[in-house]
Amino acid sequence: MKKFSKIAVALLATCVSTSAVAQVNERSWEPAPYTFVTLQGGVQNTFNCDYPFNKTFTPTAAFSIGHFFSPVVGLRLNFNGIWSKSGATALLSREKDYYDFKYLTTSADVLVNLCTLFGKKDYYPVNLYFIGGLGYYHAWDNKQALTMTTEAPIYDIYHADKDKRDAFNGRAGLQLEFNLCKNLALNLEGTYNVHAGGHQTFAPVNNQLVLLAGLNIKFGHKKVEKHVVEPVYTTVIDTIWYDEDSYTDVYKDGNIDRRVFFDLRESDVESTDAQLAAVAEFLKGVQDGEVTITAYADKGTGNPKINMEYSKLRAQKTQEVLISMGVNPSMIKVVDWKGDTVQPYPDDNEKNRVSIISGHGVYKQQKKVTNRKFRTEERKVRVQ
Repeated sequence: MKKFSKIAVALLATCVSTSAVAQVNERSWEPAPYTFVTLQGGVQNTFNCDYPFNKTFTPTAAFSIGHFFSPVVGLRLNFNGIWSKSGATALLSREKDYYDFKYLTTSADVLVNLCTLFGKKDYYPVNLYFIGGLGYYHAWDNKQALTMTTEAPIYDIYHADKDKRDAFNGRAGLQLEFNLCKNLALNLEGTYNVHAGGHQTFAPVNNQLVLLAGLNIKFGHKKVEKHVVEPVYTTVIDTIWYDEDSYTDVYKDGNIDRRVFFDLRESDVESTDAQLAAVAEFLKGVQDGEVTITAYADKGTGNPKINMEYSKLRAQKTQEVLISMGVNPSMIKVVDWKGDTVQPYPDDNEKNRVSIISGHGVYKQQKKVTNRKFRTEERKVRVQ
């Protein structure tokens, strides 16, 4: 039998050990690297000192293709155009008017994910990117500007005689991205572009604000196979020890001393029923008992004659009520009263309005017994 028990324990230990290291293969994907394509539409404004800012907004669109090399840093090639407008002031009449032209900005941009840069995770459902880039700005189709410089009223437009203009482009901005799933995200983007060098564009001030909204399409995420340890649980039984208190009746042979207090000028027992009930309950449990009832009055009030009468009534009422509550009359051997000739409480005048039940007998007491016990509880624990 012992040999069989050892074999069973060994098999159980083997099963638990095997389960604890059991693994499953789980397909997952890394937040980066990945490639993306972005389609966007919005508005742009070519800043011009001669024309109100809110009058030179035009529709615009953008297309980007790029790659994130890590959860923080990525690069993209961005194309943005195509409609734009600027304004000018007539030389004599000072009238203001605008002219249309077309543009295309090609820029290589660095994207830095500020959330993963400063956060503790490699993936967030909402991301904020800093955009910084350099590129080339090309503008053309300025026929309307050329007409405004040759026909009345005459507008002074810088380099309007040239059909095409080129300049270097520098940009900075932010993009807020909302991931819908692994492969799709919505974005809001704002960039400020500065054109410098080369041939100037048609506008006297040629900086540009571009506001876009669009869709990021992500693909090429690296799939990884993660080994995940399956949690294995077993049931253990805990033994919980505790103390349980109980009470048992024991009988003690000793002196009896019980007291019932009265109010001022009070001999009736209505105000002391609770006290007498407790005394009666005790005396009913006394075996072979003999008691004496002695009543008193306080010396601080009344006079000796009145106080003697009060103490007499208190003694007699105490006897009557105890018997009515079931105390054996034969147990009460003496009923006595002292008035104020004796003061059981010399330091507390009010307590001297009292009936004292004293004597001897075998009476019941409750003894506290503490037993040490235990109970068992089942709980599940993970096998390490």
